[in-house]
Amino acid sequence: MEATLLSPRLLARLERLQLVTRRRLAGGLAGEHRSPRHGSSLDFADFREYYPGDDLRRIDLNALARLDRLLVKLFDAEDELTLRLLVDTSASMSGPKLKRAAELAAALGFCALVRRDVVSVHTFPLDRPGPRFRGRSAAVGLFRHLDALEAGGDTPLVAAADRLLGQPGPPGMTVVFSDLLTAEWDAGIRRLPARRGELAVVHVLEPTDLEPDLSGDLELVDAETGARLEVSLTASVLADYRTLAHRWADDVAGRVRATGGTYVRVSSTDDLEKLLLGTARDQGLVR
Repeated sequence: MEATLLSPRLLARLERLQLVTRRRLAGGLAGEHRSPRHGSSLDFADFREYYPGDDLRRIDLNALARLDRLLVKLFDAEDELTLRLLVDTSASMSGPKLKRAAELAAALGFCALVRRDVVSVHTFPLDRPGPRFRGRSAAVGLFRHLDALEAGGDTPLVAAADRLLGQPGPPGMTVVFSDLLTAEWDAGIRRLPARRGELAVVHVLEPTDLEPDLSGDLELVDAETGARLEVSLTASVLADYRTLAHRWADDVAGRVRATGGTYVRVSSTDDLEKLLLGTARDQGLVR
């Protein structure tokens, strides 16, 4: 499989992961998430490799005896998950942050595609439906789309949330990848879990967002608005900034979790594999 965002070694490890959902989410059929619809016939659909944590009752004993392989039966009464990836492409995400957001979106999208879920990608502004991907073979197209994203403009998070929620389809799961460097981050987060859907926020920051390495008399320019501000960054001013910045990041985490969502804070300089196989697991985004 062609992939520039993710290495073949990492993709092989991601095949064992699954997105965590706390609710039963109705979608289409032929996915691998428990259906809320009762009384459906369990029609056999396909096999896949057994992964640790799968229901042992789904193992096909005939295949085990004949092929010496652990294969799990899939049934059409299991719902697919509709996964919406909302990637912040505002100017403040330019550079390493957008690349890290694209990598993480590609990884979570791949986890969904190999489990036969539907994946859609949305960026700012949401003035048109995002492209949809389905099935393992669509992973290359997903990677190419994410790899081609460019940053620019502001962060219309509230408008994006309203448009995303206004689109037809099941509630599914929405994962936001953003630095949330906007005054409306709180209002946007509060809107997103509507329609009984799942919400996860992957808070993508650079180390200098929380720990700036600047000092002296400077003119700062807002990457999105172009506004200019002359400042004198003394040691005490920097100490106050660091305190407020960390408090803000903690407030974001608290707000997301208060809405019932999953929060994962990542740095653009963190090791990607450790983020996906360690941090994302520890925070309950994947298992």
